[in-house]
Amino acid sequence: MKCQQPGCPGTIVDGYCDYCGMPPTATPTPVVAPAAGPGPAPRSRAGRSAAAAPTSAPRPSRASASASAGVSASPGVSASPRPSAASRNSASGTGLGKRGGPCPQPGCSGTIVDGYCNYCGNPPDAKPRAAAPELLGTPLSTTATASELGTVLMGSSLVGPDSGLTPVRSDAHRPRTRIGAGITSVPPAPSVDPASAVMSNPVVPEERRFCPSCGEPVGRGRAGEPGEVEGACATCGKPFDFRPAIKPGELVSKQYEVAGALAYGGMGWIYLARDRNVSDRWVVLKGLLNSGDEDAATSAKQEREFLAAVEHPLIVEIYNFVQHGDARYIVMEYVPGRSITQLLKQRRQANNGTYDPLPVDWTLAYAIEILPAFTYLHDSGLLYCDFKPDNLMQVGDSVKLIDLGAVRRQDDADSPIFGTNGYQAPEVAELGPSVAGDIYTIGRAMVVMAAEFRGYQGEYVDSLPPISKMPIFDQHDSFYRLVQRACAPVREDRFQSAEDLRVQATGVLREVVGRESGGAATGSQLSTLFSPPMTAGHADEWRQLPHLLADPSDPMTNWLASITLDDPRQKMAALNRAPERTAAVMLEQIELALAMSDRRTASQVIRELLKADPWDWRAVWMQGLVAVQGRAWHEAQAPFNTVYGQVPGELAPKFALAVACERGELPTLAEELYAICASTDAGYVTPSAFALARLRQARGDFEGTLAALALVPPTSRGYSDARTAHAQLLLGRGGDLADLASAMEAVHAARLDQVTTARLEVEILEAALPQVLAQRGAPKVMLDGLPATARNLRPKLEKAYRDLAKWARDDDERNRLLSRADSTRRWSLL
Repeated sequence: MKCQQPGCPGTIVDGYCDYCGMPPTATPTPVVAPAAGPGPAPRSRAGRSAAAAPTSAPRPSRASASASAGVSASPGVSASPRPSAASRNSASGTGLGKRGGPCPQPGCSGTIVDGYCNYCGNPPDAKPRAAAPELLGTPLSTTATASELGTVLMGSSLVGPDSGLTPVRSDAHRPRTRIGAGITSVPPAPSVDPASAVMSNPVVPEERRFCPSCGEPVGRGRAGEPGEVEGACATCGKPFDFRPAIKPGELVSKQYEVAGALAYGGMGWIYLARDRNVSDRWVVLKGLLNSGDEDAATSAKQEREFLAAVEHPLIVEIYNFVQHGDARYIVMEYVPGRSITQLLKQRRQANNGTYDPLPVDWTLAYAIEILPAFTYLHDSGLLYCDFKPDNLMQVGDSVKLIDLGAVRRQDDADSPIFGTNGYQAPEVAELGPSVAGDIYTIGRAMVVMAAEFRGYQGEYVDSLPPISKMPIFDQHDSFYRLVQRACAPVREDRFQSAEDLRVQATGVLREVVGRESGGAATGSQLSTLFSPPMTAGHADEWRQLPHLLADPSDPMTNWLASITLDDPRQKMAALNRAPERTAAVMLEQIELALAMSDRRTASQVIRELLKADPWDWRAVWMQGLVAVQGRAWHEAQAPFNTVYGQVPGELAPKFALAVACERGELPTLAEELYAICASTDAGYVTPSAFALARLRQARGDFEGTLAALALVPPTSRGYSDARTAHAQLLLGRGGDLADLASAMEAVHAARLDQVTTARLEVEILEAALPQVLAQRGAPKVMLDGLPATARNLRPKLEKAYRDLAKWARDDDERNRLLSRADSTRRWSLL
């Protein structure tokens, strides 16, 4: 049964139209004949999107607002709201049809209900949409890269490393945990039998034996003979003893039966024991390496004091403090997992002795998971001081921070400082530990985990290697920017909190996973810093770029929200009288000045904001907007590139930089940045896809242009424009019948107004009919649901002519179209 809705070519299947989703008894939607613009949007069946249709490309729920926009037109990015999780998951029990279950479409989280997905609208047997093979485009290394672009001065570069100033603001607000953060998957660590972890021959390697008093090497072998583990230092005469002080089977404090030594470190032996008083649970005892080491003794005392107050699920738990002989021991939770260092060693062994770093997404996932522990410590007034892969344990699908021997209070200026060469921040020896110093250790650890970092304890002990020596930096520019800021030489230039680093690392993780997937992003992660872009390529580019979101921590945010003046000059005067001139007030003034095209005032306030806080990258972002408004594309590149380096996990600066590069004659870099945006966040797919299409069409890449347009999802308001542009490209190429059939599918998928649809149908059928007549006896192509024969095409072309005649502008045009329709009829040709 044919659908009764006017203009709908669908058929009633299972009680509903397979094209528009309407039931057969629905009141026909009145046909409106507008001069231009969209046709009426079809209503949707309850429980199924109006986009539902048995094709591989679901149809949108709205008609296009632009009937004939070409590739150069870039529609808005706003997408139709997706169903809530509750509504998507409600298709259970009796609601499922005979073919219920999860939707097979890649990236779709919907469920098959009544023969169609309740999320994307596809039937279960629809051909999956293929990921666009051209999405990622040309690698950055082929031409200019973002890291080679200019930057603008800010932070310590603006005021000097010894200015005494510190950053005013933080860039993140929300906590989040779990390995992978729901973005990627990290294999869980296998369970470990505690007894098997005991060392069979607990000996400190000779290269790690140093006098606890003077620091000179001791216990070293000579002439092939092993060194002594017990003796006296030849330099200062102080005794040393590197043997475990507790033997297996020994009972400590009448409660803990020692099974043996687990490990050794710079400050003590670690033993495995059973707690005979608490269900024989496994515990760890940690004591001093050598009782003659006064600094180690002090550190052990500090560790005991700090750990007594530390309670966090990501930090090893402390049970007790005991005395055994002359030594003190901390009794702590046994963590039955593996350290990241052990994981790296296992990977190296499995790789025939060749270093096998962790995938970048694993590295980021581990860091993201453990960073809330640092936030907890820092908020508690503590510093960790000695983070490295050895101290990060993976336990199943979780992680724990272990070995808090170097922990100290943030205001402690007297206690000895412990750290590890290659990880410790360069200023610690002179300025002491800090939150930024902890950030530095995390950044260094991420590089060690993700790459073979040769020279990290030597040539590059206080710096990162150049990109030319670290392929991972060239392959993942955002990861490079992340660790570059975390490991900045000046501590004020680093992330100022573990939460700042966590949020940006999460954004970089989304980017890495998105790029490796090779397709358009299906999910969206709302930024706390930027709104998504609206479009690109229009006259007022600065308005279409992402906008800064209000900072809830600024004391003037609520006051600014209370100003409702419409006149921009009156509003500017009110801002000048603000009770407190905070960054939020100045940013509002800059944006208002741009709205009035007053770039001079905007630049003056930008300079004021940077003077108040040289580390506030939002001022630099506004500097880029000023350049964009003045269409100074080359001048806009450096500010946006600078912001990219400050918040590498955000897409907004990448997208803005892409626009500046596209208009500033750096098309390859622009294409790379647009591809990153399209593969990372659904909110950026539509504007990025149209930008990719523009760039590829300009260089004559026909297939790449079609692939870019195919990225626009049916839920986007740009879908109609993308399908129309797709059809026009195929028509413009003058292709074969297969191209024309694809063009017809695109036209019908676009759900344009009837005039535009009929006009495009005429173009397609006029091009197809001569080919059909010239290929008599050749295999037939399906066009608009029927074999492409003259018998089938002539009635369609006749109807399209008559449809156009209904909306002709004058009698001459109407008569011309009717004459064409008459001449196309089969019986007119007999």
